[in-house]
Amino acid sequence: MDLKSKIILISGPTASGKSKFALSVAKKVNGEIINADSMQIFKEIKILNVRPSAKDKSKIKHHLYGFLSVKKNFSVGEWLKKCLKKISEIKKRKKVPIIVGGTGLYFKSLVDGLAKIPNISKRNRDKARNLQKKIGQKNFYKRLIKLDPLCKNNININDQNRSIRAYEVYIQTNKSLNTWFKNTKIHFQNEEFEKIFINISRDKVVKSLSHRVDKMIKAGAIQEVKRFNKLKVKKSNSSFKIIGIREINELKSDKTNLSLVKEKIIIKTRQYAKRQMTWSRGHMKDWQKIAPNKLNSYLKKIS
Repeated sequence: MDLKSKIILISGPTASGKSKFALSVAKKVNGEIINADSMQIFKEIKILNVRPSAKDKSKIKHHLYGFLSVKKNFSVGEWLKKCLKKISEIKKRKKVPIIVGGTGLYFKSLVDGLAKIPNISKRNRDKARNLQKKIGQKNFYKRLIKLDPLCKNNININDQNRSIRAYEVYIQTNKSLNTWFKNTKIHFQNEEFEKIFINISRDKVVKSLSHRVDKMIKAGAIQEVKRFNKLKVKKSNSSFKIIGIREINELKSDKTNLSLVKEKIIIKTRQYAKRQMTWSRGHMKDWQKIAPNKLNSYLKKIS
């Protein structure tokens, strides 16, 4: 299996071993790795985000890891722009781009393109959210379909986030969200990608997480959170979504102990992994689903 001309995409739920697998693939095909994890972009958080080690980075060149301050926000569009630039640079060096991570929207923007929807005003954002909250999702969805009939076959009635997004886009632009997506620029043809999703079982995720959280604490995760707190990051910033920050901060209040904090981190991470698996079933239907015990067999086939 010759992958030298491909762009290799490797995804999977957290704790599935995708970073380690990406390293093995990179060694086989002379590749370089690009990050597609929205939390691993932050430079001040390394332990909680399980960023690649200095040893791994010395073996294979890594890109878009730990380059942004936790005080800043970062959009899917900004990631796509940087990723496209890195892919071009890697190809010019006659190497293989390998994009690895667990952020589904990053992969979707790369594979399907990103609709260039104008910025939505705060007024219209608030209008959509307040209406949904006031009348409930079922009635809000009916209101959306009446406003934008094209959404009926593209948005599930229970999908609150996409319903609100479609509503605010329509009242801002007078165009359906579906129309914006149809006019989206595609950067690569589907055959240019090799798409791999590591399909790990829930039980194995839980087992892996327990070991990983212990390792994080021993490596200094508590001290890392203390340093993060000193930066006085706004709670609205996306870096506050990093699993472990809120949980470790509970230690300060004497409301909990370390073993309970570990358990809370495991539960929160397990829930996140479940959402990643759900995303893959809805948005990664044409990806190869490979179980962890089949990864070595895959590696033997590639060159």
